[in-house]
Amino acid sequence: MTDTATRARHLRAALCATALVLLAGCGGGGAVGTAPPSPPTYVAFSNVTPVTISGYAGDAMEPFISRDGRFLFFNNRNDPATDTELYYASRIDDRTFTFLGPVPGANSAQLDGVPSLDTLGNFYFVSTRSYDVTLSTLYTGRFTVAGVTGVALVDGVSRLRGGAVNFDAEISPDGGTLWFADGDYGTQGDLRAARLSCATRGASGFAREAGSDAVLATVNTGGLNYAPAISADGLELFFTRWPSTTDGSTPAIYRAARTGAGVPFGTPELVAAASGFVEAPSLSADARTLYFHRLVNGAYAIYSAQRP
Repeated sequence: MTDTATRARHLRAALCATALVLLAGCGGGGAVGTAPPSPPTYVAFSNVTPVTISGYAGDAMEPFISRDGRFLFFNNRNDPATDTELYYASRIDDRTFTFLGPVPGANSAQLDGVPSLDTLGNFYFVSTRSYDVTLSTLYTGRFTVAGVTGVALVDGVSRLRGGAVNFDAEISPDGGTLWFADGDYGTQGDLRAARLSCATRGASGFAREAGSDAVLATVNTGGLNYAPAISADGLELFFTRWPSTTDGSTPAIYRAARTGAGVPFGTPELVAAASGFVEAPSLSADARTLYFHRLVNGAYAIYSAQRP
């Protein structure tokens, strides 16, 4: 696995490494997409700065800033050679955090990552711990500063089909909508497609939103689309787009806006400030700070950008 593989391809390798029956192997290939015309750019963010996590020296990926701003959640390198775990840190300021360690109660012997948290204390993350049995990867539990309890699968989201993997997700602040990526893997274990969707919570749990294809029609174009991050008001969606993993392009972060809940998002704009090999946006509750990870000299680190 190369340093320039995305979380999706790392997850693919993790699935292969656990010898899941749905995959015939881990051969070559990769996702193929047709690059769209040059997108409009979004220039409101600036002042890109590395985030300091005092007491932590490893790779840092998949940032999520809690809605109250108190905690930065992240995971270490997504790689089958690494025990990928969920970590958290407490806020000193927008760019400085103190490492608290692994999130107690959330980690397993398999890949655990991509954290998010609603304002009600419900913690969500991705784990491969039971995929070979359940064909599901999304988990939830109750978070306090002491850790996560009551970890259980999130029902109603997985397509329950071999080769279909939800490798990214973010819960809305009110806990009512789960935004996630649907990944499709070929018979050789290679990610062939990735698109965003959403599920809404009802009395019996989550169910896929019937209208999500229309709401996300402009987003799910131009190759692989993943790593959703929704604003507190639900009117901005940040995500990662990679035109193709085989043509030398790199992933980039985009922003799509809409005028109201349930209304389709407009044409995505490239977030100009997040340059380089970047993925996994997370927006602060006041919508002024955007966090993401960047690959620099073979290592992943978390950065932030500001807007007025």
